[in-house]
Amino acid sequence: MSQLRTQLDLSSSVGQALLDAGCVTFRTDEPFRLPSGWASPVYIDCRRLISFPRLRRALIQRGLALLRDRNRLAAIDAVVGAESSGIAFGAWMAEALALPLLYARKEAKGLGPASQIEGAINTGDRVLLVDDMMAAARSKRIFCEALDAAGAVVTDIFVVFDYGTFPTESVLAPWQAEVHALANWQDVLQAARASAGVDRRALDELQRFLADPARWSLDHGGIGASETQR
Repeated sequence: MSQLRTQLDLSSSVGQALLDAGCVTFRTDEPFRLPSGWASPVYIDCRRLISFPRLRRALIQRGLALLRDRNRLAAIDAVVGAESSGIAFGAWMAEALALPLLYARKEAKGLGPASQIEGAINTGDRVLLVDDMMAAARSKRIFCEALDAAGAVVTDIFVVFDYGTFPTESVLAPWQAEVHALANWQDVLQAARASAGVDRRALDELQRFLADPARWSLDHGGIGASETQR
């Protein structure tokens, strides 16, 4: 394991790196039930990435390059790490940018919505919200609401991985924040099809899921696009 931690990097695609790091789990029997209520044949655990120094540095560098290419960094006043998995990624980005770091809690620690935000925040601060991944955007909505209540303006959201399958646009619409991600399930599928180590049945199931995520979720006991739960 220690040798893998030393060697793992972004010499190939982000999708392949996520597979190599053991972040992706496939199922062909019982689906995963996501906290938002959606059902999925695949699950991603980006928390593992913090254990691979070369890979995490490469991911942060690629994320910053993406934001810079899209001209999204010049107006940022602070970086906000999302509890809990996004705090490390947010800290690395804030350090690289020499910007203040805050972190957002999923629930208030004390009285008032501002108690969800840790760190020195100023009214009108334009912030970059950083998390490891996004599925249905339910937690991102919670963080955005807390930052809004604390007087900050969420201009951008960065995640290493975005499911890219569920209707997140309407969930995040009130903040009009731009979402940036390094990879999604299409990228993982492409990398996995080129790998001999992934069950073909699992890849076929992922392909069916990606063709119609809402229908697949409903057919496997999850919610669908018409549900109000997120």
